[in-house]
Amino acid sequence: MERAEAVKKISLLIGKDLRKLANDYQVTVFINGKKNKGWAGHVIERYLGLPINSSQSPNFGSWELKTVSLKHLADKSITVKETMAITMIDPYNIVRTEFEDSHLLAKLKKTVIAARIWENQLEQSSILHSVRTFDLGDAEIYQQVKADYNLVRETIIKKGFSALTGRMGVYIQPRTKGAGHGSITRAFYARVPFLKKIILSTT
Repeated sequence: MERAEAVKKISLLIGKDLRKLANDYQVTVFINGKKNKGWAGHVIERYLGLPINSSQSPNFGSWELKTVSLKHLADKSITVKETMAITMIDPYNIVRTEFEDSHLLAKLKKTVIAARIWENQLEQSSILHSVRTFDLGDAEIYQQVKADYNLVRETIIKKGFSALTGRMGVYIQPRTKGAGHGSITRAFYARVPFLKKIILSTT
């Protein structure tokens, strides 16, 4: 299934409760009292007739599915709840790769974002809000993401991998990823303002 076809089909779920669909597709939301973090993505995979991918970033060849949680503010408006992991940072590769040929750019071009409304920790309901792809045709977005990548690249070259910090980047930040606070692995994350531009700017 190509990305455009997947986006079109997922769009048919907009406004529907993914929590109810989880029951229909036999997707477990809580396992021994612990939430299955990927449950919403698994529902969409089952809906598309695709096998559930064991990784947190299902890869279907020409595209990848990622789910993003939205939440209601006090004034009833909607905002993005949290950042989104994009891809791991390989310092060896980044030092040797310009942005145009980077794994980060390739990942963004492949990603399909399914944005769902997060109500509370109980996950009794979760409406699919929208389906988006990263619009890198916008010059401002493209140049800023490129600048964020180059900042990470230059920092690794001049100061080393350990100098990367989550405070860096406007749209894309390098952050630790992995079990425990002592993790030394890092990944590129899409910041909330970036996700708001992609998910909420045209709704």
